[in-house]
Amino acid sequence: MTQSRHTLSLTSNRKPAQLLLAMLASWPLLLSAQAPDVPGFEGADPAALGLTPAGLQAVTAALQAHIDAGDIPGAVAAVMKDGKLAYAQALGYKQIEDQRPMSFDALFRTYSMTRPITSVGILILHDRGLLNVNDPVQKYLPQFANQQVLQDANDADLQEVRARNGDITIAQLLTHTSGIGDRNSAFYRANNVHSYDQTLEQVVNNVASLPLFEDPGTVYRYGMHAEVLGRIIEVVSGQDILSFYQQELFEPLGMTDTVFYVDDSRRERLATVYRPDAEGRLRPHEMEHIPVTEPRALSSSGVGLVSSTADFLRFSQLFLDGGVAPDGRRILSEEAVRMAAENAVPDALMPIGSSGYWAGSGWSLGGFAVALDPSAYNHTVNQGEFWWDGSAGTRFWIDPEENMISIVMAQVSPAGGNGFRERFKTLVYEALAD
Repeated sequence: MTQSRHTLSLTSNRKPAQLLLAMLASWPLLLSAQAPDVPGFEGADPAALGLTPAGLQAVTAALQAHIDAGDIPGAVAAVMKDGKLAYAQALGYKQIEDQRPMSFDALFRTYSMTRPITSVGILILHDRGLLNVNDPVQKYLPQFANQQVLQDANDADLQEVRARNGDITIAQLLTHTSGIGDRNSAFYRANNVHSYDQTLEQVVNNVASLPLFEDPGTVYRYGMHAEVLGRIIEVVSGQDILSFYQQELFEPLGMTDTVFYVDDSRRERLATVYRPDAEGRLRPHEMEHIPVTEPRALSSSGVGLVSSTADFLRFSQLFLDGGVAPDGRRILSEEAVRMAAENAVPDALMPIGSSGYWAGSGWSLGGFAVALDPSAYNHTVNQGEFWWDGSAGTRFWIDPEENMISIVMAQVSPAGGNGFRERFKTLVYEALAD
């Protein structure tokens, strides 16, 4: 294990050693390491990749313990190391009521894991010289030219606004430093900024018609920037956002199950979102009305995609392969890969948060959080690791130091699930041989 890793204890009512013994006692130990057998991936003996069989068994046991405890209904988890699949498990249920078992090809509402895909689309256009990330947004979306700013970001009064100081750049959209707010803010909700019966163009026009929370380039504010980025992609490419994704990313990477609309052929694979009731029992839960099994007006380039574990493995591997697709096609330049992986928030706006991993992270032009101070995290990360997650319990990490990808996908609200994602990540790294 490398010196940059940092591990803190995770949420539990029992001591870590007691919890691990209980988990292992409830799950048969592996006698030998086995290469995962998943179509479309080259599996390898985990031990040959430096991952111990007992360590990976502890990963599986921990996930199963979270399922048994009712923290999550089920999960799919995978680890790629050195370009080979070292670990793949599907545990629990896609749907509890019908006892539909989880499968590796299950589909998940990814929510904010849509954002990195959109950001990479912008980097593709930047590579081709069709735009520059330092361009002003109004060059492509003139409706942003005269946007004003709230006098007080904490008191969203449309009568109390002032002229904007400076123009929003695409880079500020990519790094959440534009002054645009969150789609769930009271201000945006009161003005129906983001709803699925509107087109992407309409949603972006709504954003432009309202004042910013702050001047561009003055505050890190996580918000609905990817919707605006998606509309820029449509204007510059002349394609709707899904067609662009499919042509430039999904087809060359083999991402066959990343969609806005889950049609009949895929519906049985869609996992249900659950939420604990007052007694702690998991019940089906609609976080918001996103009819993913019905065609709808909004192809949300911020939170709208449904995807699979396999597709996010393929997307993640692009960065560890230097921007080159499996068939040899170059998707991103090496410079764009660097832009996607490194913090791009100006020093003057750091740190981007005051507590938890926010205090130890930056943000990249690729739509990722970047681990700058591993000691701020409550799970094991390496410095320079980049990652993101979704608000229904999905998360993926890309680690250039270990040449490794770790992914865990579940569907639960709130997304924390008693720390199942953090425990998964920490145990994966504990499985690495010294």
